[in-house]
Amino acid sequence: MRNISWLSGLLAGASLALPLAAHAEEAADAPEGAPIIVTGTRSAPRRTVADSPVPIDVIGPQELKATGRTGLKEILGNLIPSLTMPALGGGGTSASVRPISIRGLSGDYLLVLVNGKRRHTTSLINNLSRVSGGSTPVDIDLISTAGVGRIEVLRDGAAAQYGSDAISGVINIILDSSKQGGEFTQTAGQLYEKGGALLQQTLSWGAGLGDGGFVHLSAEGKYHDAAKSSALPVPSIYPLVNGAPDAREASANHLIAGGYGRSNRDKIINTSLNAELPLGRVTAYTFSTLSYRDIKDARGSLYPAATGYGGQTNTLGLSSLPQIYPSGFQAYRRIWEWDYQATLGVKGELAGWAADLSTSYGTDNVRLGAENTLNPSLGPSSKTSFFMGRQKQTLWVSNLDLSRDFAVGLAAPLSVAVGVEQRWERFQNQAGEPDSYRDGGYIIPADSTPFGTLYGGRSPSPGLVSFSGTSPADARSISRGNVAAYVDLSTNVVKAWYVGVAGRFEHYTDSAGDTVSGKFSTRYEILPGLALRGGVNSGFRAPSLAQTAFSTTQITSTVSGGQVLTTTSKFLPVDSAAAIALGATPLKPEKSLNFTAGLTFERGGARLTVDAYQIDVDNRIVKTEFLGTAANGGSAIKAILVANGITGVDSAQFFTNAIDTRTRGVDVVGEYNWRTAAIGNFRLSAAYSYNETQIRRIAGQSRRAVGPVGHAVRASGPARSAGRHPAQQSGADRRLEFLAASYAAASDALWSIYRKQQCRLGRPHFRRQGHHRSGGLL
Repeated sequence: MRNISWLSGLLAGASLALPLAAHAEEAADAPEGAPIIVTGTRSAPRRTVADSPVPIDVIGPQELKATGRTGLKEILGNLIPSLTMPALGGGGTSASVRPISIRGLSGDYLLVLVNGKRRHTTSLINNLSRVSGGSTPVDIDLISTAGVGRIEVLRDGAAAQYGSDAISGVINIILDSSKQGGEFTQTAGQLYEKGGALLQQTLSWGAGLGDGGFVHLSAEGKYHDAAKSSALPVPSIYPLVNGAPDAREASANHLIAGGYGRSNRDKIINTSLNAELPLGRVTAYTFSTLSYRDIKDARGSLYPAATGYGGQTNTLGLSSLPQIYPSGFQAYRRIWEWDYQATLGVKGELAGWAADLSTSYGTDNVRLGAENTLNPSLGPSSKTSFFMGRQKQTLWVSNLDLSRDFAVGLAAPLSVAVGVEQRWERFQNQAGEPDSYRDGGYIIPADSTPFGTLYGGRSPSPGLVSFSGTSPADARSISRGNVAAYVDLSTNVVKAWYVGVAGRFEHYTDSAGDTVSGKFSTRYEILPGLALRGGVNSGFRAPSLAQTAFSTTQITSTVSGGQVLTTTSKFLPVDSAAAIALGATPLKPEKSLNFTAGLTFERGGARLTVDAYQIDVDNRIVKTEFLGTAANGGSAIKAILVANGITGVDSAQFFTNAIDTRTRGVDVVGEYNWRTAAIGNFRLSAAYSYNETQIRRIAGQSRRAVGPVGHAVRASGPARSAGRHPAQQSGADRRLEFLAASYAAASDALWSIYRKQQCRLGRPHFRRQGHHRSGGLL
């Protein structure tokens, strides 16, 4: 079987870069090899990567382009080994939300900023995902790559500085502020033999504005066709007819018979605006992003026969009404998504303090639909396209940040930063049309047709086949407010010794209540260019509104004793009467304690950083098992559900604070810049990351090391799927990527050799998901 790992090289080779004019301003305003960072510090004196007390990576514009990747998730996953992207898994909207993770932790523990301001999260919850289950992460693929100037990735907890979610790290996406010229690029490619055609076009343009200001616009369009999986085709779907293959085999899609054989088909349009305008003693600024995404997701193939898939029992055969689909059908979930965020602000000097006042409003609005399917309980009169509901996540945040230096007789001034934040957010889960979830009561006629002979007198399952719309009982709108205040102090006690402390208080109007976070960081330069650094910080993550309010009903069919049994399960809001009767309590914030220690070395063109860390997270939010099954309460649970108004449901589950975990790991990053007068400059970089997560406590048990959450070893790259079902993650996945030197002979020319090789080993595991990783990028 041919390896597809060279796709990035293909895309990079197919990219066309047509610079309209040279950018006037580059990050090279700072000394070459020593980019100035703005993330991880609130004080005015900015620091470089090497003299930062916390590990941080800076991805410049050339590195963003050199990967050949077309989305920010893939770019960062390719360049930063400690950042991973679990393979898509699970059903529902989980198949469309791919979280990113730093240091082996859930995507919910990673804070995303744009120009230093908090970014809103997606409205699509990972309810059925096997990895990062229950998360509602920020989707950075809805930010135009053409509008990005650089990206700073902080690999350390920073909740004391930025608030909730910043447990494992912070990604700060700095939008392009170039004042002159623009650029058009086109990228095309596809997998060698599995489809997945890709076409991306980007356009960016910048100009000066007023006296020293700027405006920069970008647009990006991307089409990514569905790619076939590596699963082997099903040899036959229909039973033999008089010893010969069924005539319908010729037109059936044997690769996606199980519904999991292809990835999504995506269409994305991203735009961005970034502008500043000096107005006397202050500067006004604004930036915004606007995106539209259209996803078509194959969610199951069904055929009107008692057997299928090579003679296996076809549990949903009676739902494939031959009056509508005589040869079966492939159902599709549709997602139409509008996403935008706009920020307005003003910055300047206020009574000797550097002041920044801003307000930002963002929303992710998703319309869910279904095509080429049916509600079989409505009978032959059923429609084939449906509106399934709408999910919407909204964030409004305002900030006032002040910073100032004070001379206190030490080797450097004392930098003081203080600030306040007001935040309001809302999650909405709106109902779909009645035909997408209701029971029409249709009974299959017991006639002489093959279908009537097989299923006559039986009632198909209510709702849509493969998925159902949101009912009014599951619809919900919930909101909350938040106020916060922080203080950040830093100085050099002596020239070689840097010390920083920070603290933050937050108050939520819901069950998250009040939280306090703190951080201490330090760096000591032992010799010129050689330093030790480390710190300790506490953090938290407030439960997302989706985790509190999400509700859905799922209908499944199984075979027992030759009979098809339909069961209904329900995911309950944690604050519902039924969930409380089953033992649910208000969700509490997840609390973290993070220790890190490392060293940095910089001499000439060489730079090396080594950082070890331990992250304890208590009260992590997970899903319960399905309560009401024979192994989990049985009829007693069902009686509780009925007593609380939940009828016709066989089992239920909900979110709860249930486990404590400990993550340990190490990150190593090295870089060497070799400059020659004759043939140009070479830059060599290498990185390695390893981490392992263990459960320390499960609710109801004593605190102890229970053992690894799972096992997944990687070397820079996402976990891979095993078999036809994406839930079957490879239990041990080693992947080694080789990236040769980037060579720049001039400022406007870049060549890169990009080659990957990979080998995989291990066996599948299904329920214990992997958080044991090692990685490297050379």
